[in-house]
Amino acid sequence: MEKRIRVMIADDNQAMIDGIEAYLSDKADMELIAVANDGEQAVKLAAQYKPDIMLLDVIMPRMDGFAVLKALGESRIQPAARVIMLTGLRRDDFIERAMRLGASYYMVKPVDMDILFNRIREIYALTSAPAPSAEKEEVCVNIDEQITNLFLTIGIPAHIRGYQYLREAVKMVIDDHDVIGRITKELYPSIARRFDVTASKVERAMRHAIEVAWNRGRLESVNRMYGYSLFSPNDKPTNGEFIALIADKLATSKQV
Repeated sequence: MEKRIRVMIADDNQAMIDGIEAYLSDKADMELIAVANDGEQAVKLAAQYKPDIMLLDVIMPRMDGFAVLKALGESRIQPAARVIMLTGLRRDDFIERAMRLGASYYMVKPVDMDILFNRIREIYALTSAPAPSAEKEEVCVNIDEQITNLFLTIGIPAHIRGYQYLREAVKMVIDDHDVIGRITKELYPSIARRFDVTASKVERAMRHAIEVAWNRGRLESVNRMYGYSLFSPNDKPTNGEFIALIADKLATSKQV
């Protein structure tokens, strides 16, 4: 029997807890191992039960979700839980703060339960692969952090699907630059298989994410970050051009 995904809920909304618990009870590949009603309890139970995935509310008694993320990062609990933030607050600064503190995903309430549990599976699948060597792991963490910081600075929201697809695409191109020339035949299909969607959905979600970033008009801050015009507000790149630009820049910084 395959290992079940061990899920923990940290939320002070009992109706939300009951809804997730009822939905999760029908999932053969998951089990609910702990429920916390405030932030302090969430930190204690995470250390005790070591969940694979924690569903964490932002606004809670005693410690809010951000304080919980910080405490989890400082405690260095192993294995570390992957955190999906759940909140009724759709704010870019909250999303950015959550991702910087180590959240894997951010969803705005009310959440679609089918989407939530698909995200749980996706995040678990991406983080349960065999661990790389220590040297490679350090490089991967640095690249992940750089991609996250750059996407948030550009204005790509972490809660939209295109964000996750673009992250994977950038890492694929950093590992094998030639794959950008096979974007339709290899890159899109590969990401689609990983997330159990179609290649056309991957392509559309990426395009939407780039359009959102361009509409937010944060390009000057990115250009200042790199010291030259990496992006032009009047020349929106294609998916392939965007991925190649980001991958080339991060690959260069990795070699320095």
